[in-house]
Amino acid sequence: MRFAVFVSGAGSNLKAIHEACKKGEIKSELALVFSNRPKAGGLKYAQEVGLETLHLNPKDYTNPQSFDRDVVIHLKQAKIDFIITAGYMKLFTPYFVKQFPNQIINVHPSLLPAFKGKSGIKDAFTYGVKVTGVTIHFVNDKMDAGPIIMQEAFQVDPLETLESLTERMHKVEHKIFKKAIVLFEDGKLKVKAARRVEISD
Repeated sequence: MRFAVFVSGAGSNLKAIHEACKKGEIKSELALVFSNRPKAGGLKYAQEVGLETLHLNPKDYTNPQSFDRDVVIHLKQAKIDFIITAGYMKLFTPYFVKQFPNQIINVHPSLLPAFKGKSGIKDAFTYGVKVTGVTIHFVNDKMDAGPIIMQEAFQVDPLETLESLTERMHKVEHKIFKKAIVLFEDGKLKVKAARRVEISD
């Protein structure tokens, strides 16, 4: 299969996924890296290592759906089978999600449904949680609300700083994101009733 990675920021998860592809741990082809931000670090990384890239600016479109329609056209032309969103800071329209039902996988740095949104790590840290973690989930048209594939929790050290927590979070993200992608490409993830994701052996 062929997949695209969507990024808006530095791209640490993109780098980990790319390394897993080079090692053969992920068998699908990383065929495209897309960003809504021209200066995103992830987009720059992809260009430097020779991955196919695409940037479209939402400000060039009259509304979110027209933007998403154009993105879908490019994805279909590239024969993309599924999408990984790794720090992509833009909600998809219902139209986009319908084009890739249960084929868009996101990583979020909290134990959803707690601390949704773009500041999950900071919000959990500021709240003073004793346990936090990473969630991998399918994407729908609501913020961080799709069916949960897997989660991994860990204790927050009393002497933790926001910087150290962020570093620990990224390490867990890289580990379980890869696992989820492999399960998906092997056809082992099935979304059941009541939004439950069944993982087969």
